Amino acid sequence: MNEEPGFIPPHGNYEALICFQKSEVVYDITYRFCHKFLAKNDRTIDQMIQAARSGKQNILEGSKASGTSKEMEIKLTNVARASLEELLRDYQDYLRVRDLCRWEKDSMEALYVRKLGNGDVVNYETYREICETRPAEVVANIALCLTHQSNYLLDQLIRRLEKDFLKEGGLRERMTRARLDSRKRQQE
Repeated sequence: MNEEPGFIPPHGNYEALICFQKSEVVYDITYRFCHKFLAKNDRTIDQMIQAARSGKQNILEGSKASGTSKEMEIKLTNVARASLEELLRDYQDYLRVRDLCRWEKDSMEALYVRKLGNGDVVNYETYREICETRPAEVVANIALCLTHQSNYLLDQLIRRLEKDFLKEGGLRERMTRARLDSRKRQQE
């Protein structure tokens, strides 16, 4: 007997999202960066780590909530985007106030970092050697590159979620369709 699909679609596969993978790398780099390059009593440590964590965790939470609330998925994905934007500004501030160089978008260094992240698996191990052997200026720029990539991917995801919602609706609409379809099958 073929069981009809329910009204709650498959959801929660956040680990397959490239934006999640990159945001997890951003978190890992940020955690290490803050503890290595910022003064122990610097309040920025907690703020940067929490912004990076929020970016990663809100993608996860939005993905898990998506089965029953497209609205919550969109909101949490946007919170992730906003958190990573805050982190981006922290890294930019770090470089600016210390008169350190910020890489241009298409600089040789930025292109190299982007190329590193093009593999099938994107995690901290991809960047470990360069992040653990380079000075703060380089690591901050790597984090900026990856945060920009994460933000771009989140922007794309938010647009897709919007289109999906307009096409498929939310839980109440799916529930109504499922109930009407069930009644129709019972009458046949």
